[in-house]
Amino acid sequence: MMVQASLSAVPKGKKALLARLVAAGGDVIAIDDAVAVLGMSRKAAVQQLSRWREQGWLSRVGPGRYVPVPLESLGKAQVLDDPWVLVPELFAPAYIGGRTAAEHWDLTEQIFTDIVVLSARRVGRKELSAHGARFLLTHVPEGHLFGLRPVWRHRTRIMVSDVPRTIVDMLALPEIGGGVQHVADCLQSYLAHPDRDDGALLEYALRLGNGAVFKRLGFLLEGNPLAGQLPREAHLRMTQGLAKLDPGAPCPKVVSRWRLRVPEHWLKRGER
Repeated sequence: MMVQASLSAVPKGKKALLARLVAAGGDVIAIDDAVAVLGMSRKAAVQQLSRWREQGWLSRVGPGRYVPVPLESLGKAQVLDDPWVLVPELFAPAYIGGRTAAEHWDLTEQIFTDIVVLSARRVGRKELSAHGARFLLTHVPEGHLFGLRPVWRHRTRIMVSDVPRTIVDMLALPEIGGGVQHVADCLQSYLAHPDRDDGALLEYALRLGNGAVFKRLGFLLEGNPLAGQLPREAHLRMTQGLAKLDPGAPCPKVVSRWRLRVPEHWLKRGER
């Protein structure tokens, strides 16, 4: 939520200019916003934004990007309380996915404090903290930016993986899904979800080109009465070679039907 104060409380001078900029600039303020809204040269805008940052009025979240801090005295102060709005500025082209999208679409009741972002921008590290939020970053080819839906948070348009794409991504990369067990739980929720779309799920998995997706999908759903034709369709699309059910754990057992290596405690549900 953005905080608004009475216009009568706007002080004169530089603070009034900042109030006008915050009111017009959106959730994240760029140098170009200051140039356009305040009628300054680019050099003057850079200096003014830097000065406001030093005075504690703004917080820098990226190169030339700022967000307002809580300022009750501003005429129309906007206070960042939703770190999602940073995603387009810091990581675009990108989308929110994995367990964060699963939480957004009610595929899970678990609450995660980090934000999973899949970005076509080259990222130098897998974790980034900005403005009190922790982002987990995964690089994806730009051609993999499909199966997304726009979500508006405040005045910022953010791309989020849709329900079937969220499932496919977590099957491809269980670590962004919170681990295999949590992925399995989300998959179970997907089967009863109003946005279930098996055709899209299979299409996305084919476009992604990750053979492990079909192996994990079939293994986790085989014998589930709600799964319909998904296990059969997954089996028809399997690639050669063995994959691991859980890339982060020892997987000493092989379920040959699904060409999958699994941890011992998963064996009973997949051994047929």
